[in-house]
Amino acid sequence: MTDHSHGDQAFRADSLYGRQPEMNYGGALSFLRRRYTREIGEADVIVNGIPFDSAVSHRPGTRFGPQAVRAASAQLAELDAFPWGFDPFEHLAVADYGDCYLDFGHPMSTAEQIHAHARDILAAGARMLTLGGDHFITYPLLQAHAERYGPLALVQFDAHPDTWEDDGKRLDHGTMITRAIDDNLIDPGRSIQVGIRTQAPARGLNVLTAPWVHEQGVRATLKRIHEVVRGAPVYLSFDIDSVDPAYAPGTGTPVCGGLTSAQALALLRGLGELDPVAMDIVEVAPAYDHSEITALLAATLGHDYLALLAERRRR
Repeated sequence: MTDHSHGDQAFRADSLYGRQPEMNYGGALSFLRRRYTREIGEADVIVNGIPFDSAVSHRPGTRFGPQAVRAASAQLAELDAFPWGFDPFEHLAVADYGDCYLDFGHPMSTAEQIHAHARDILAAGARMLTLGGDHFITYPLLQAHAERYGPLALVQFDAHPDTWEDDGKRLDHGTMITRAIDDNLIDPGRSIQVGIRTQAPARGLNVLTAPWVHEQGVRATLKRIHEVVRGAPVYLSFDIDSVDPAYAPGTGTPVCGGLTSAQALALLRGLGELDPVAMDIVEVAPAYDHSEITALLAATLGHDYLALLAERRRR
């Protein structure tokens, strides 16, 4: 006899907690099978997508990132979180809000639309896990979060510093960190960039290059991140191109010599003692991916961020 209570949790779940059986290869797709809803008053964390790629400087396609990451997350929703060994959704109420609506015909309104979208979610008291989209989206997200928390400690995983000159009006995924500093959205002295392997103007942020991480290791990298942040509210921004294109080819500006997927996961999992108020995962461009490995890594990073928050709740 068919069990009609199972499947399509994205629409049929009656709670933001827990989960029910799904086919990994079927059913309505949301991030980790969480319920799609914009009634978020009871949510601890809101997953949302921002399908924007008009600020790229090389290959486009990250507008399709949120769809790809949601699809890749299906298998991760099946088992208890590794290496924690528990179901994060027993402790954390998580909803998938869907995507921020953006009018492609008015690209200069994008920052304002993303800012308002994030402000509405934060007003409900939830934290955000955002799936991009190119890295410009971090700027309006930082605007909304700085309004709530004050200047943030940015922990940025990236191949590029994104600190080129900005005139305050550009749509550019390579200048928005400069604007965030100029607008006092982040405290550069308590912010750190990890995995950098391209040149750009210095803006007073702490920088750990990819060669430094390879030479010193994950443990030393985590120690340095904790020293820099020093208890401030943390915004995590994970540009998937921080990972070497051998492990994450599906991105618009790949740079050789980056982190391994194992390093990236170990570094994120080691941030549990911080207070990560939000995370974005950006620059996944599925048209350049192979066997969905980039989308799977991005989905795993998002899953592990939620597991970190659930572990804090358990404690």
